Order: sequence, then C-alpha cells, then structure tokens
Amino acid sequence: MSTIKEFLSNDHGKCDELFATMEEKATKSLADAKEACEEFIKETERHFQMEERIMFLEFETKTGMTQGPTAMMRHEHTQMRSLMEQMKEAIEAGNKDKFFGLSETLMILNQQHNMKEEQMLYPMAQQHLSADSDRIVSMMESMIVE
Repeated sequence: MSTIKEFLSNDHGKCDELFATMEEKATKSLADAKEACEEFIKETERHFQMEERIMFLEFETKTGMTQGPTAMMRHEHTQMRSLMEQMKEAIEAGNKDKFFGLSETLMILNQQHNMKEEQMLYPMAQQHLSADSDRIVSMMESMIVE
C-alpha cells in the first residue's frame, strides 16, 4: 500500500490531468468544457474531503496542531472552491474570458497549495501517522463524496 504522501500526491496528479483536459476543451468551446469542468470539480472536491475529513483530522488528533498547516490548507480549499464555482458560472454564461481568468488564478493557487502540501504537510503527516498510514489511506480510498 502507498504512503499518505504518495497517495495524496498521486491524487493531485489525477486532478491536474482533469484540469488540463478541461482547459483544452475550453479552448475549443465552453460548452465542450462543461462536463470536463464538472468532473474536475467533483474529483477535486473528493480530494479536499479526503484531506479535511480524514487525514487532517488524524494529523490534528495526533499532533494537537489545529491552527497550523491544516488550518491554512482548509482556508486555501475554501478559496479554490469559490474559484471553481465561479468557473462553472462563467461556463453557464458563455464568458470565455472570465473562465480563463479564473482558471489561471486557480491554477496558480493550486500549484502553490499542492507544493506546500507535498513538500511540508504530507511529509509531516507521514512522520506522525506512519503507524496508521495503511488504515488512513484505506479510509481515503473508500471515501465517496456525493
């Protein structure tokens, strides 16, 4: 089984691929990008939920750090959720300029966010949670988000 860091970093990669597909389709037509956008948002939200509802809670319980890195990551998740919602609205309105402005902002925020998680938070989590790593990854793998 993979480590927490490997599992969540690989999931970042899946979300990044969905983002690239969405942007590629949007260059042709926003209507073509609608389904890809919905898929990207669904999978990104699943990723956020795996972190927020499982890994962050396990990390906070083990370390007692509730106002540290996990609080910052939750804040950034909120910012990204807002941008994704606005991207959906731009697609519905057929506003390509707004969509691409929002997607560029999201891409930059997401890259910075993922780097912080992959270089700082995930290694810290793996260090503190290594004994429970298999159980935590299994819980994240089985998570279903409606």
